[in-house]
Amino acid sequence: MLLLSDARNDAGLARAIARLPRGSGFVFRHYHLAPAARTARFDALARLCRARGVAVLASRPQRGWRIDGVYGAPAQRARRGLRLATAHSLREIGQATRDRAHAVLLSPVHPTRSHPGAATLGAVRFLLLARRAPLPVIALGGMTRARALRLGRARWAAIDGLA
Repeated sequence: MLLLSDARNDAGLARAIARLPRGSGFVFRHYHLAPAARTARFDALARLCRARGVAVLASRPQRGWRIDGVYGAPAQRARRGLRLATAHSLREIGQATRDRAHAVLLSPVHPTRSHPGAATLGAVRFLLLARRAPLPVIALGGMTRARALRLGRARWAAIDGLA
C-alpha cells in the first residue's frame, strides 16, 4: 500500500500514516507549499513514517532530504533508491520500463476527487494494461481497500482511500 500526499489530505496524514502497515510506502508531494514550508512538512511526516517502518518517497525532492526513492513521470530519472513512475497508457508504461522504473502507478482506475470528470481506465482496461506491463503495476485513482480486493490487486495506492 502506498499513501500519496497532497493539499486535500494534509490534515489527516498523521492519522493515515499511523494506520499504514509496516513495509508500506508514503509518497510526499505537497507541491502547494513554498520550499521552506515544504521541507518542514516533509521532515515532520518522514519522522512519523520512519518510526512506523514506512518507506519515504518524494516527488520533486529537495536537496538534503533523506528518502528511500522517488515518484513521478518518468520516475524523475533517479540514480539511487526506489523509482516509481506514473502512467496512464501502454505507451507510458513502456517509457517507465525504458527509464528503468522499479514499478509504475497506473491511473486513474476509478473516478477521483483529484481530477473530477476526467476519463478513467475502469477495472477491465486497468487489468488489461497491467497484464501487459513488464514491471510491477500499482493501482491508483479512486482506490480503496475494498476496490483493491475486487481488482485482485495487492499493490494499490491512495490519496483519499484511507479516509
